[in-house]
Amino acid sequence: MPSWPELTTALQRYTVESKIAFISQESNQTIRKIADLTDRNVLYYASAFLQKPTAPTLLTAIMPEDINGFMAGVKGCDKEDLLLILHTPGGMAGAAQTIVEYLRDKFARIDVAIPAYAMSAGTMIALGCDCIIMDRQSQLGPIDSQVFIGGRHYSAHSIVGQFETAKADILKNPALAHAWMPILRSIGPALLQEAQRSNSYGRSIVKGWLEKYMFCKHDDPKYLANETAKYFSSDEHKAHGKRIGRDEARTQKLEIRNLEEDQELQDSILTLYHLSTIAFENAPAAKIVHSSAGGMWVKNWIDNSQAANP
Repeated sequence: MPSWPELTTALQRYTVESKIAFISQESNQTIRKIADLTDRNVLYYASAFLQKPTAPTLLTAIMPEDINGFMAGVKGCDKEDLLLILHTPGGMAGAAQTIVEYLRDKFARIDVAIPAYAMSAGTMIALGCDCIIMDRQSQLGPIDSQVFIGGRHYSAHSIVGQFETAKADILKNPALAHAWMPILRSIGPALLQEAQRSNSYGRSIVKGWLEKYMFCKHDDPKYLANETAKYFSSDEHKAHGKRIGRDEARTQKLEIRNLEEDQELQDSILTLYHLSTIAFENAPAAKIVHSSAGGMWVKNWIDNSQAANP
């Protein structure tokens, strides 16, 4: 399969319109090849969060409307097993739950391949599969829930932690209450409660998936699922964007396969990832769902500020 330099060199020969056609054709051929290599349906979900950093989070994150893309992608899939290829910064836990439960209703077995990033709610989706296929550069992340405020997302752990810090400071020195008041007012009891419930909710659904799917053949799947869900949702990771590579993931007894074990499959998956990255750079697409059955769903976004000021 062509490498990144080979793809970009080939694209230089085309006009803007022809580039999109070339990328689409190559992507269709590549995803069908992956389906042939694995003898299963293939579904690719990818976000332009790296290429379009100024796009609203709601457009590049996992959101409730994404189920429409998965429904479009699944249409025509004719095999019992699915290979899900995932590239995402994460998003809403409720949306991840909807996606996993929809796919689980459609397929007997789901393996997930991560060419680069599957963070936050993306990690939740991966933990709802039977096996996770990772390369050296692949990474998962903590699943501490994110609370969306004013179009931006904030770690639920951070909200709870800030309140606990304020409480401890004020109990130690009541005079600090005045300094903390503007911050505590912005948090408010409703937001604090939502953050606390969000963390519990995400951990609970991941625990259930692990127990039912990935750990179902272990001697004590309930205990193992609980410990693993606690690990991924723990605030001890310190940062929501912390990298959890495959070696660290294996310490949690997860079913991890090395992508490089199958060189042809690795090349094909990385080519598909590279093609989507190039598409995000050359077209308005901010998010895509692409299926080996021919289904395609695209969410577009145009940066009007750059269009107005080239």
